[in-house]
Amino acid sequence: MTASARHCDHYAGQRFPHLDRRKYGGEVVDACIVGAGAAGGVLAHRLARAGLDVVVIEAGPFWDPETDFASDELSMQRLGWQQTRLVAGDDPLKLGHNNSGRGVGGGTTHFTGVFLRFHESDFKTYSVDGVGVDWPLEYRDLEPYYTQIEKEVAVSGPRYFPWGPFRGPYPYPERDRLSANAWMFRKGCEKLGIRSVTAPLAILSAPFEGRPPCINRGFCNQGCMPNSKYSSLIHHIPKAIAEGAEVLTDCMVTQVEVDGRGHVTGVVFQHGGKEYRQRARYVFLCSFVVETPRLLLQCTGPLFPDGLANSSGMVGKAIMPHSSHDMYALFDEEIRLYKGTPVLATTQEFYETDPARGFARGYTLHAHGARPVEFAGGLASAGIWGKELRDALRDYNYFGRITLVGEVLPDERNAVTLADEVDEYGLRRAKVTFSYGENDRKLIAHAVETANQILEAAGGKPRYVVPDTAHLMGGCRMGADPETSVVDADCRAHDVPNLYICSAAVFPTSGGGNPTETVMALAARTADRFLERLQVRGRQTLEAARGR
Repeated sequence: MTASARHCDHYAGQRFPHLDRRKYGGEVVDACIVGAGAAGGVLAHRLARAGLDVVVIEAGPFWDPETDFASDELSMQRLGWQQTRLVAGDDPLKLGHNNSGRGVGGGTTHFTGVFLRFHESDFKTYSVDGVGVDWPLEYRDLEPYYTQIEKEVAVSGPRYFPWGPFRGPYPYPERDRLSANAWMFRKGCEKLGIRSVTAPLAILSAPFEGRPPCINRGFCNQGCMPNSKYSSLIHHIPKAIAEGAEVLTDCMVTQVEVDGRGHVTGVVFQHGGKEYRQRARYVFLCSFVVETPRLLLQCTGPLFPDGLANSSGMVGKAIMPHSSHDMYALFDEEIRLYKGTPVLATTQEFYETDPARGFARGYTLHAHGARPVEFAGGLASAGIWGKELRDALRDYNYFGRITLVGEVLPDERNAVTLADEVDEYGLRRAKVTFSYGENDRKLIAHAVETANQILEAAGGKPRYVVPDTAHLMGGCRMGADPETSVVDADCRAHDVPNLYICSAAVFPTSGGGNPTETVMALAARTADRFLERLQVRGRQTLEAARGR
């Protein structure tokens, strides 16, 4: 049976939970996973495959790509998180579709599919460059999991990748039909002596598990209807269901419950206006960087007066988006930014620290397509209005674009906190405060200048810079010291022995490239380490509780 067929076969029975089952009247499951995105899908599959009783709870719906996705920018905004978040700071974030997902698949339903490993230096920025903090693990700890995940999802990429410790080849061949924007980018890089490659993508270049190769429709950010692009919706979650996991959708988790010892006993969630409990021996929080701290901070009590797992005071702190500025140039020939897969070419030539540049760390530049509504909205957000905006829209087909993925250093003042305002579930809304630091601004200025040089070398006339952010990380930092971090190297909460947090929220630093592959590799490692811990302890907590 193909992946798509398996997905459709399970769809009708998984879209809404069977809340009359005795499981929701008190039966305890081995693992409750909150969030069915990149990390939640990987964890669910691996834990269910190991024989554990797994329930995944997802706030959004179980999407059906055939009926729920559309080649329409506006309608597919619903793939992003819909709830109100409050923003503050010198550089308030734009939250929603460009950051977090909603529904099974999470952000993987509408990400561009760019699949990059972090570099060795990303895990030890303080030791190497004197900035940020070191991770409690190294690249070599994640390396086998990067390889596993790339094979699992059939990543397509160049035979040789010239940056970082992994130099290729990727499991599937690189995409051989580049967009005009990608060709423009590579031509400009070549003229300046900047190395560039076809981007590694979690998008098929050949058939795989019954799914077809990409046909360059270009609606990756709107949900891939042919299922050529990876998402946990069509890959890991169906595989987890096939192994016995259950997925409860349209269920909003409102509380993580603990007993008198400070151990998690399960979660409370709402569905259809009613409240339910899912008891569990272990809870894994795999939701977004905003929602995970928001939930933990609201779980207060005698043992956790400042929020669950927050004895360090670090829950919600040191959040990091990537700076994601878009640089546009006008060309004499048509580029047609809507054509083809959005990101088909990239360079990491400026990824590592170069003291001559005057700032630490670095960035990735992508040739990045843009759809008309996104193009118009970006220019408007940058203050382009009236006749100038109308003229730019008229010339839309002649614009090329390069997008930055820039590392942002951790700063504890950038944080998720709780507002006084409450939502429909009675939860206090999240307030997200963010401001760039001096190093971040210097990095952005260098990247903007570099991108404009590439555009000019390719024959374009640089016109617009649209500030933006993407890929939010941090808020539940991983570390060896419980006084300065929330979870350990295995994503296990320092304060709560049976609570795990596994998502981009645990990243101590942000790196200079797209984070999805690292999120998934970390989830695969977390699953292995968790299962190893059960084996070491003789599985006594599970076997005894099950009466075996």
